[in-house]
Amino acid sequence: MMRGWRLWIIAAGTLGFYGALIFNIYGLQIEKGSYFSRRAIVQAEGGNVLSPKRGTIFFRDKNANKIPVAFNREFPIIFAVPKEIEDPSEASVAIAGALDLDVAETKLRLEKPDDQYELLIPKATAEQVVKIRALALKGVYVDSDYFRFYPFGSLGAQVLGFVGPDSLTGAFSGRYGLESYYEDTLQRSDLFLTIDRNIQSQSEKVLKDLIEKYDADSGTVIVQEPKTGNILAMGNYPTFDPNEYAKSALKNFTNPAIQAVYEPGSVFKVLTMSSGLDAGKITPSTSYYDSGSLTLNGKTIKNWDGKAHGQTTMTEVIEQSINTGAAFAEKTTGHDLFYNYLLKFGLDDLSGITLPGELSGKLGNLKISTRDINFATAAFGQGVSVTPLQLINAISAIANRGILMKPNLLAGHPPEVLGKVISPEAADQVTEMMVSAVTKAEVAKIDGYRIAGKTGTAQIPDFRNGGYSDQYIHSYTGFAPASDPKFTILIKIDKPKGVGLAGATVVPAFRELAQFVINYYNIPADRLAD
Repeated sequence: MMRGWRLWIIAAGTLGFYGALIFNIYGLQIEKGSYFSRRAIVQAEGGNVLSPKRGTIFFRDKNANKIPVAFNREFPIIFAVPKEIEDPSEASVAIAGALDLDVAETKLRLEKPDDQYELLIPKATAEQVVKIRALALKGVYVDSDYFRFYPFGSLGAQVLGFVGPDSLTGAFSGRYGLESYYEDTLQRSDLFLTIDRNIQSQSEKVLKDLIEKYDADSGTVIVQEPKTGNILAMGNYPTFDPNEYAKSALKNFTNPAIQAVYEPGSVFKVLTMSSGLDAGKITPSTSYYDSGSLTLNGKTIKNWDGKAHGQTTMTEVIEQSINTGAAFAEKTTGHDLFYNYLLKFGLDDLSGITLPGELSGKLGNLKISTRDINFATAAFGQGVSVTPLQLINAISAIANRGILMKPNLLAGHPPEVLGKVISPEAADQVTEMMVSAVTKAEVAKIDGYRIAGKTGTAQIPDFRNGGYSDQYIHSYTGFAPASDPKFTILIKIDKPKGVGLAGATVVPAFRELAQFVINYYNIPADRLAD
């Protein structure tokens, strides 16, 4: 008897289980079949951004902790199935009102009788989801999907780039920056960068504050390790938020640190001195008589301060940034030697940094000309142009005792030597000249540290009328500690208002950023007494 009851219980349980299973299958296939059909359409037509597998991009900190700065995150989406919408005119008015869209454009998208998918809002807000659900419109749905997310907003935006749809196919892929350059790699793996999140953040803050203070048009900041070529920070302003890239101007997506050239001005004088010293044509104590001006090929060069400095050494030329002194050093070195040293510094080549769209400098004015005036002006950074990255990399070669490194963004990538530019002895001599300039000017001085630096105040060419305009680019580059350089910094701003010299603008900003890096890395002092 008991055995019979057990059989009945087992039979009833089995029937119940299969009944529930059949009910669930019915629910999945019949009642929710349209939902899963739409879900499949979303996944088929939404583009490859739907895959959560795209690799994460990481910055780091001084302790080598990995900090994610670009990864995939699930967001609500609002989409329509036009073939299910009964009255596109009425629906477009309701949808546009709820989502703040253009009525006419929405109507066009809904008037497609065979269309099964129209994405109305990617990354929908909670408020948009509530509003659209309240409409309860047939053929309009809320779902979720994976999109690229940048947790620090605009931080490093022009280095990172963004992920967006193709204008023709709608397929999502990397646009600009590393997202574009490493598109194939990011389909398979993560990307680990040398950029330090904290140095990057402070660099961008210093640059933004500087530009706003002097109402400048734009600017660039780069921080580099001279011994490895590693980029610790690279930022520009204005910038954009890659989470909301559609709200920014197209011009803000490019990276001026590598995609814009400019005449660097007096920063270039340290390269001129490096060339002459290495060639054995001058020494730091070589002197000439400065009359305040120099006329070549019918053109007259004057010093920035309008003064005649009399008998002047090469060290004093750097300390006081004397144009005629730079011209003297170049002439003494010789045009061909000077030009070849600029080539060795990498100013006519791409650096090879792993970012898209890199430009090289323009030295063609020297390549095709034998006019003395062209070489004289090039000696103090006018008539030739470079990218900010090329310039800081050249200055880093001086900090690295004459060895030029390949700029690098990939953590763990072995340092790559591009070549020996000048001897260690020549590099040490130029470094001491730069330290002397900082010590005497005092603006960039940091107590306890030997700072090597040089200003640049360059006139901007007037491409319409010829010659130069009355607008300037201010730049400063330097490294520290001079006895064992751990970092090189370049800060550049375009067209500052109300101030004429870089010493009043970018030099204090350099000092602020250099002090931050010194404190951040806890770098030991190298100057026992000032």
